[in-house]
Amino acid sequence: MRMHAVDAELVDLIQSYVAERLSLPETPLDHPGSKAQVDALLDGLVTPEGRDPRQVLDLYADHLSQTVLSADSPRFFAFIPAAPTKAALLFDMVVSAASLQGISWLEAAGAVAAENQALRWIADAAGLPADAGGAFVSGGSAGNLSALVVARDTQRHRLVESDGEAARHRRLRVAVSDQAHSSITNTLSILDVDALVVRTADHRLTGDALRAALDADPDPDTVVAVVATSGTTNAGIIDDLAGVGAVARERGLWFHVDGAYGGAGLFAPSVRERYAGIELADSLVVDPHKWLFAPFDCAALIYRRPRLAKAVHTQDASYLDAIHADDGSYEWNPTDYAYHLTRRARGLPLWFSLVVNGTDAYTDAIEHAISLARAVGAEIESAPHLELVREPSLGVVLFRRRGWTAQDYDAWGARLLREQVAFITSTSWEGETIGRFAFLHPGTTLDMVREVLATTA
Repeated sequence: MRMHAVDAELVDLIQSYVAERLSLPETPLDHPGSKAQVDALLDGLVTPEGRDPRQVLDLYADHLSQTVLSADSPRFFAFIPAAPTKAALLFDMVVSAASLQGISWLEAAGAVAAENQALRWIADAAGLPADAGGAFVSGGSAGNLSALVVARDTQRHRLVESDGEAARHRRLRVAVSDQAHSSITNTLSILDVDALVVRTADHRLTGDALRAALDADPDPDTVVAVVATSGTTNAGIIDDLAGVGAVARERGLWFHVDGAYGGAGLFAPSVRERYAGIELADSLVVDPHKWLFAPFDCAALIYRRPRLAKAVHTQDASYLDAIHADDGSYEWNPTDYAYHLTRRARGLPLWFSLVVNGTDAYTDAIEHAISLARAVGAEIESAPHLELVREPSLGVVLFRRRGWTAQDYDAWGARLLREQVAFITSTSWEGETIGRFAFLHPGTTLDMVREVLATTA
C-alpha cells in the first residue's frame, strides 16, 4: 500500500520543517484565526486521490499554523504556558514514529520501566513511599478523575465493611476548597458525588478550615475525601497541605493533591518548604506538560498505594488476559492505574529530557520563573499607576492598573497580541477584573515584561 511505503522525500520534507521550527531563536506568538478564514483554507482539501504533501505542508506552515497561538513562546503570559525542552520535543517524535502502545508490560516493558523512572523522580520529590506509583495520563483533568474514582470506590468499600450493606447506597461527598480547579467540579459531577465546599481565608485551604467545616456538618461521615491544591492556576497559591493532610489522617479521608500546575515547585529549593505535608497524599497529580517542560499531553498520576488503584481500574476482558499474567513476569501495566486502556507512552519525552539534561537543569528552569515573578512584582510596586494585588506566588503575578475597566484590559491584551509583543489575558479576582502574568518559559526575560508594563502608562 502506498500509504505505508517509505517516502524518502516526505521524510526529508517533515524533518526539514521540524529542524527549522526547533531552530527558531524565539517561537512566534502568531494570531487567532476566524472560522471563515480557516474554513476557506480547508475547503475541499480532502480528495479521493490525495494531494502533494509539499503543498499541504506549505498550507499548514504558511497559513494554518499562524492561526495557532504558541504556548511555548517566551512571550506567552496567559493561562498556563508551556516550554517543552528540545530533547523532549525530539523524543516525542521517536515515540510517535515507533507507534508505541504503552498500556502493558507485555507490549512495552522498556518504555513502561523508563516512564516509571520519571514517575519515581516526582514521587521521591514529594516524599512518597518507595512502593508509590501510577501512570502518565493526558492531563490534570484525567488525573483528578482517575484518582477520585479510586478514592470514591475505596472509601465506599471501607464504609460497607464498617457499617454494612446499607452504606453502599449512601450519597458520598468530597471536601473541596472554593478555589479548587474547575476539573474537580466536573469530576465530582461525573462521579455523581457531591461537594462539601470549604470556604477559604485568603484563597488558601487550611487544616483548621477543613476541621471546622467537618465539625459543623450534620453528616460528616458521608465525606470520604478531601482535595487540596499545590499551586492554584489563577494565583499559584499552595494550600496548607500539612494541616489538611493531618485532618485527613485523623478523619480517615482520602487525601488527593492537585499539583497539575504548581507541583513542579517541589524541585525548587526556594519554595520547597511550602509543600510540607504533600508526603501525606494518597494520590497526587503533576502535569509535566506545564512546568516540567514536556510536550502536550502529559500528566503524572501517582498513588501512595497503587494496589488500590489497580483494584478499581484494571479492565477485565478475555482478550486482556495475556497482559495480566499471574506468574510475576509482568511488572507493571499503566492501564491499571487510570480510566484509560489504550495510551501512548507519553511519559517518555519527559524521561529522555530528564536523563539528557539532568535534574539541576530542571531546578534552574523552575527557579527562573519564580525569581522572575518576584522581580516583576517589584517593578509593579514601583509604578505609581500599577498595584500588586498580592505577593507573587510561584510564577503567577496578579496586578491592577488603576482606573482600568474590564474593557480596558481586553483592549490592551488584544493590542499586545496584534503587535506580537505578548499574549496576556485578564482574570477575575474577588469580583474584579485584573491583570495576570503567568511565567514559565526559561527564555522569558525581565526586559520582555518591562516592555509590556510600559504600555500600561
